[in-house]
Amino acid sequence: MARKKFEQLNLKDAFLFSAALEDPETCRLILELFLGYPIAKITVHAEHSILLSSDFKSVRLDIYASDELAVGYNMEMQNEKENNLPMRSRYYQSELDIAALKPGEDYNDMKPGYIIFICTFDPFGKGLYKYTFENRCLETDMPLGDKTMKIFFNTKGINPDEVSEELLAFLAYVEDSTDSCAEKTQSETVHKIHNRIKELKRNREMGAKFMLLEELIKNAEKKAEKKAGAEGISKGRREEQNRYSGLILQLAKDGRSDLIVKAASDTHLLNALYEEYKL
Repeated sequence: MARKKFEQLNLKDAFLFSAALEDPETCRLILELFLGYPIAKITVHAEHSILLSSDFKSVRLDIYASDELAVGYNMEMQNEKENNLPMRSRYYQSELDIAALKPGEDYNDMKPGYIIFICTFDPFGKGLYKYTFENRCLETDMPLGDKTMKIFFNTKGINPDEVSEELLAFLAYVEDSTDSCAEKTQSETVHKIHNRIKELKRNREMGAKFMLLEELIKNAEKKAEKKAGAEGISKGRREEQNRYSGLILQLAKDGRSDLIVKAASDTHLLNALYEEYKL
């Protein structure tokens, strides 16, 4: 299957989503649209983010951000139903909590935290565009008051009368990030987001980074095919893709992104890194 060019990517594609939300203004606009209240300023912390092939759907590419009130936000795009989102949300919440409380601070100083997933499938099978969860007492339905919330957006919802037209327009735009889709809505926010996406797609440096990483992925696939031989090519290719993407993610999280390019052309280094990370 032919790969997309950078300018053909949609917001649902891992590379474009990660690149777009590393821009604080784009991140702020999307958060305001999702949460329904104004946010003055956003700081994006992209420690976990690594721009991978647009075809790698299940690799973690989350964006962590905070506002002037130190409220924490974690957003992630999901294109493949792996039936683990509840537990992933629990893990991401724990990461936000660790960052929210400094040594010596009181527990009551912890700020609110939002875990947000944008899914191109229905994560819970109820047909809703938006699923919102918070901790509550089973006996009385009383909220726990721990200031945490987990929200799952579904681009395939079937209850348009229960959400805003602006949210519907943006979720459609996630799947089809084109001029024609943006022109269908009067939402000023969606238009602002689209203008920033178009500007990003004209960024030559970002386009070059996309091409480089696509080339790295192609090289990994070629190695997998050669290793697999005539039989089992499909299985070997899939396993090598998963192994290589896992290595890229680990290197990025450990601040060793410079080794990604080096390992692509150095078999000894690549194998040593696989052994180091037990991949």
